[in-house]
Amino acid sequence: MMTPDGSAAASTHQPAASNAETTTAVRQVAPTRAVPTLREEVLAGFAKAPRELSPKHLYDARGAELFERICDLPEYYLTRAETALLEAHARAIVVAAQPGEIVELGAGSARKTEILLAAAAERAGPLTFWPMDVCVSALEDAAARLTRRFPQVAVTPLAGDHTAGLAHLPARTGPTLFVFLGSSLGNFEPADAQVLLADIAGQMGPDDRLLLGVDTVKDTDVLEAAYNDAAGVTAAFNENLINVLNRELDGDLEIAGFRHRAVYNAELERIESYLDATRAQTGRFAALDTDYAFQPGDSIFTEISRKFTPKSLDADLAPAGLVRTADFIAPENRYALHLIARRDA
Repeated sequence: MMTPDGSAAASTHQPAASNAETTTAVRQVAPTRAVPTLREEVLAGFAKAPRELSPKHLYDARGAELFERICDLPEYYLTRAETALLEAHARAIVVAAQPGEIVELGAGSARKTEILLAAAAERAGPLTFWPMDVCVSALEDAAARLTRRFPQVAVTPLAGDHTAGLAHLPARTGPTLFVFLGSSLGNFEPADAQVLLADIAGQMGPDDRLLLGVDTVKDTDVLEAAYNDAAGVTAAFNENLINVLNRELDGDLEIAGFRHRAVYNAELERIESYLDATRAQTGRFAALDTDYAFQPGDSIFTEISRKFTPKSLDADLAPAGLVRTADFIAPENRYALHLIARRDA
C-alpha cells in the first residue's frame, strides 16, 4: 500500500520498455496471496446451506462462449450501455486521465477497452497497454488484434488472477489508467470488493486513475430479465457449471437435474443466481472421494451481481482510500462509468 503522501509511487512507476522492444509474448504475474482451488472451494462451499461456489468457475471455454452470446441478447443491456458510454466519453476520460499506460483487469478480448485505446492513441507520446486475464488464449488473440490496429501502442499481455493480488505487476511509467469494466466489481461481496480496490489503490500514484464500470439499481423487472433471457442462454451458462465440476473433479452429477434461477434481492441490491435441484440425486466427485446428495429444492448459489448507487459504491471505495472524480451515467440511469483517484491525490 502506498503512503498517503504518495512517496511510494516511485516503487511502481519505473520506465517501461519502448514500443520497439515490446512483443506480444504473454508475461506471467505471480500471485501475492493464495487463491482457493476448485477442489478447496467445493469442499468448503458444499458444506454450506445453500451450497455455493465462486462465479469464476462459470468461465471455462464453453462458459466464455455462452457469455459472449449473453452480451448480445436483447435483455442484457449492460454491454451495450457500457459500450455506448465509452464511445461517448472516451476522449473526455483520456483527457482527464492523461494515461501513458493502461492496465486492464479481467481484460478478456479487450473489445470495449479498444475504444479507449483508440482515443488514447490519438495523443502524442508513448502508450503501453497491459491487458491482464487468466485466459492466455484470449490475451494472445487480443494482443495480436490490437497490435495490428495500433502499431504505435506497446501491447504486453499479462497472465494472472487479479483476485490474487497486484503487487507483482510489471513496473510502469505513469500516469497509469487502471480499467475494470463489465460490472465485474458487482460479482464481489463488499468485503472482497474492498480488498480488490485496496490492491488497485496500492498500485496507484497521485496522477493515476481507475475507470470502473458498474451496473445501477433500477426496476426489478429489467434486472431479472437480463439474467433470465427468453432464449435460455443465461440458463445454459449457469447450468454449465455442473459440466465444469464433473470434468475437473471426475464427477457424475446429472445436469438435467438442475435448473437455473436468478432473482433480485432488493434488500442487498443484487441479482442472485442459483442452480436448483429439480429431483433427488447423489453425485460423486471421485477426485474428492466424496458424495453429495441433492433433494428437490436444494440449491447451489453460483453468482451475485451487485447493483450500485453512488452511496453504495462510495462505501466500497472509501476503505481503499479512493474517491470518484467524474461520473458518466447512461440515459435513464441504465449504467455508469466512474473515474476514480486516490483520495490524497
